[in-house]
Amino acid sequence: MEIRIKNLNKNYFSEGKTITALSNVNLTIPANKIFTLLGPSGCGKTTLLRCIVGLEMPDSGEIDIGDEIVWSKDRGIFVPPEKRGLSMVFQTYAIWPHMNVFDNVAYPLQVRNEPKEEIKRKVEETLRFVQLEGFENRPATKLSGGQQQRVALARALAPEPKVILFDEPLSNLDAKLREETRKELRNFLTNLKITAVYVTHDRIEALSLSDAIAVMKAGQIMEIGTPKEIYFGSEQRFVADFVGRTNLIEGKVVSIENDGPLISTAIGTIACQTQTAPPVGSIVTVSIRPEFITVTARDCGKERNSFRGRVESLVFIGEAYEGEIKVGETRLITKIAPTATIKEGDEIGLCVEPDGCSILLR
Repeated sequence: MEIRIKNLNKNYFSEGKTITALSNVNLTIPANKIFTLLGPSGCGKTTLLRCIVGLEMPDSGEIDIGDEIVWSKDRGIFVPPEKRGLSMVFQTYAIWPHMNVFDNVAYPLQVRNEPKEEIKRKVEETLRFVQLEGFENRPATKLSGGQQQRVALARALAPEPKVILFDEPLSNLDAKLREETRKELRNFLTNLKITAVYVTHDRIEALSLSDAIAVMKAGQIMEIGTPKEIYFGSEQRFVADFVGRTNLIEGKVVSIENDGPLISTAIGTIACQTQTAPPVGSIVTVSIRPEFITVTARDCGKERNSFRGRVESLVFIGEAYEGEIKVGETRLITKIAPTATIKEGDEIGLCVEPDGCSILLR
């Protein structure tokens, strides 16, 4: 089901102050896709999720789920949460401590009076997916925090809803299990062909799980796009910086050539290859991801985007070294192959392909 949000506003009041949680949010969440709301704490993403499910009452606007209006201030419409046909996985576990694992997962199916054999099949299938096979008779209170979160996930998935909403459901899992569950969750949701709305502040989670991402800040939607569009193509400083580590270099457009603009910066002139170039004289920010910087022991041997610097620090992170390179008075973050013989204090060469540079205008 498609979800349409129109002119949605939500304010909170505390100690005589008005706190804006959502400000004129307009958003269409496509059917049968995994759509992620990504942003820092306090940006309004969970409030928006709770408005969709019906746990928060907006101040104004309209929410449509499929062909039904479930909330409209002007029309006086409010469909209660239990009648919206949604499932939700909360950040907190929210499982029933007096029930065992099987009964927790089976409960929404029992409420719908499904046949016992069908309930058994669905519960077993879902528990297998969340790696809790064999835990059917375990009391909920005897589970670890991560296991309880997986029970909550299974309970939401078992009824096979048309729309499922997630509020950071993997936050209590260890790193390896989170990665495995993330992959399985994407496969499961894609195969089910249901609409999923996923809230997270974890950029890796958002990039790897989503079909589309809406980046939020201060109650507003800053940008919407596919993971690659958001990561590589954003023109907004906040978005580029939030979705991944990047080097932000201030500069001025000094000329426009066939491939794109030349930008004068503190580390030298940077040539960028862009589809749209700002006018000469524009003050811009150049964004260069660490993975787009090539580090060599000698000069790069290129005419453009070739710089010299000194290695200030090297941190081994497994698949690479994360290096901090000082070019003049500017520090750049780079990724260096773990087999490199470069060490701290070395003078090195750096080069960047023009298509590895993005220009941020806002």
